[in-house]
Amino acid sequence: MSGVLSIVLKRLGLGLLTLLIISILIFGAVEMLPGDMAEAVLGQGATAENLAALRAQMGLDQPAPIRYLDWLSGAVVGDFGISAVSGASVAETIGPRFRNTLFLAAYAAVIAVPVAIILGVVVALLRDTLFDRVANVATLTSISSPEFFLGYILILYLSVKTGMFPAIAKLNDGMTFFELLDRTFLPALTMVLVVVAHMMRMTRASIINLLASPYIEMARLKGTPAWKVIVKHALPNAWAPIINVIALNLAYLITGVVLVEVVFVYPGIGQLLVDAVTKRDFPVVQACCLIFAATFILLNLAADVGAILTNPRLRHPK
Repeated sequence: MSGVLSIVLKRLGLGLLTLLIISILIFGAVEMLPGDMAEAVLGQGATAENLAALRAQMGLDQPAPIRYLDWLSGAVVGDFGISAVSGASVAETIGPRFRNTLFLAAYAAVIAVPVAIILGVVVALLRDTLFDRVANVATLTSISSPEFFLGYILILYLSVKTGMFPAIAKLNDGMTFFELLDRTFLPALTMVLVVVAHMMRMTRASIINLLASPYIEMARLKGTPAWKVIVKHALPNAWAPIINVIALNLAYLITGVVLVEVVFVYPGIGQLLVDAVTKRDFPVVQACCLIFAATFILLNLAADVGAILTNPRLRHPK
């Protein structure tokens, strides 16, 4: 167990180092943007006194390295500063939006993960049949289609033509849980269509690769039913790559929702990021980018740990 703990600590250290490098890139990218941030926020008609006050409030009168260290030290404790547009705390602004994004990602994951694993197993059992070929074409089409295109197609057929679901995911505090599920179904379905295809193909590939193993052949020679061979022999040994791809797709569900939230006007962190970029609210932009990066790194770490725990060869490397 100490070996697993040391591997996890190494992965965690590399993740923190990666996050530090990404924070430097985020801050540097914002610094290199042309124009004066204070003037961009207040407009060209702002007075010199107002510009000077806003620069002092945003710390623009300090050297860039000092501002970066101040921003990073605040971000470590959850203080991302003050919004340049609204004057509210960035953390308080992002908090509810991030919870909405996590809910949407969880909604999509609850549907996508079991469907992808079941379809992957079924397609592996029916390899080289018509069902397998149709499933491959459908998954390739889904993977190749941009999220906004799938979203608009779903809006056209499930909202405009049939009226089954609302086209805009408008949320309010008084709605019930089932109303929330109904209003967020289309954006969740859009994300499901993208990630199910990837996870299903990876599950299928892992199962088919294991079906050529000698112990699988022995189980077949003993007369074991095909479903039992898959469920009891192949699937447990395929968990490592499957868990890896599930964790990576969960990371996508959280960090790749920007286009989906914009299409459905969903009040999540992706929509907030787009609005902040439009208004040049750079403290919010920096905070959103850093949260996306931290979430992606954390779920990648979870994928590594899951692969290690499910694969004895990784737990006990020679």
